[in-house]
Amino acid sequence: MASFDRPARLLMANQFAINVGFYMLMPYLADHLAHDLGLAAWTVGLVLGVRNLSQQGMFLVGGTLADRYGCKPMILIGCTLRTVAFALLALAATLPALLVASALTGLAGALFNPAVRAYLAADAGEERRVEAFAAFNVFYQAGILIGPLAGLALLTWNFSVVCAVSAMIFAALAVLQARALPSLPPADRSGEPAWRAVAADWRTVAANRPFLLFTAAMTGSYVLGFQVYLALPLRARELFGERTGLVTGAVFAVSALAALWGQLKLTAWAKRSLSSGRAIAYGLVVMAAAFLPVLPGPYTGAVGLVAGVFALALCAALLAWGAALLYPFEMDTLVRLSDNRLIATYYGAYSTASGVAISLGNLAVGALFDTGVRWLPWATLAATGLVCAAMVARLHRSGHLTPAPAPVPVTG
Repeated sequence: MASFDRPARLLMANQFAINVGFYMLMPYLADHLAHDLGLAAWTVGLVLGVRNLSQQGMFLVGGTLADRYGCKPMILIGCTLRTVAFALLALAATLPALLVASALTGLAGALFNPAVRAYLAADAGEERRVEAFAAFNVFYQAGILIGPLAGLALLTWNFSVVCAVSAMIFAALAVLQARALPSLPPADRSGEPAWRAVAADWRTVAANRPFLLFTAAMTGSYVLGFQVYLALPLRARELFGERTGLVTGAVFAVSALAALWGQLKLTAWAKRSLSSGRAIAYGLVVMAAAFLPVLPGPYTGAVGLVAGVFALALCAALLAWGAALLYPFEMDTLVRLSDNRLIATYYGAYSTASGVAISLGNLAVGALFDTGVRWLPWATLAATGLVCAAMVARLHRSGHLTPAPAPVPVTG
């Protein structure tokens, strides 16, 4: 971390604090809505769904705004909106207020996420982008690890205290970055109407065939990574019934610790040994292999429970290592495919596509579990990872992931 410039260091610390503030609250929101406020299950789903929809649906808009008006303003506005949203969650007791707070929470993420990544890519430069995103992911995962533990400790008071502390974290981030984060100049659109500039930017993204193909190939990785929240807890429930809290918490801890331990080592090895395309493909293969240990085995009773817990932990670790291997090269590839233009817009479009894929993928995974065929969800997830790896490998071999440099104009 010390080897990077001050803006990159600040963005890494910023992402750590963002994740601590977010994850100390969000894992316990559903329980607060259902038990403290007594909302019906469908209402709880509505509130959580509004947050996801407002974030995933607005990523492209957030990225576009960052390119047009600058990354720093979007980061500041996003942190300020999170402050307001979490303060409102501390006070809200009616459905309209909860929906407003949930929508603001998602919108805040849609504003600062593309902006942070675009700023980091620009500050690190082409030579150090991969290392910057590797270090960034270490801080990202550390926040995921510490956030729920901090929230659990604060819940000894009540949920409003959790919300208040989360809001204070985001308020402090807004003030710190307003004072310490240098501004990056936005794209020059002098004299061009905003609607026309945005339409031109979106047409540019939509016409970038290598980017679209890469996005399609990578959506599966996000479906696989999300199974820490869906398929693995479902498997824990199969093993332990209602008493899954400790096992699920352990799975989250294993995932975060594996990423923290392996990220920089994997990135250093891959930079020495692999091209970007091969590193991404290998990471997808590792993520696919993660689901093989969870396939139903012959063991029953106490041995079956021990084997099941070990398989869950191994699956979580392999998912984390696969994602850690591919993530820095994935982010670097997006910048190269954008030709260093409209980076935040490209990140926003990519995140929106990933969010849609996660939603559709979760519906499909849930349907596979409902079939009652125990091996089918895990085999399908493994096959999905292998298909995505093959697609990325083919794009790499065909040169789609290494766009040709822009032609240099000839002067007389």
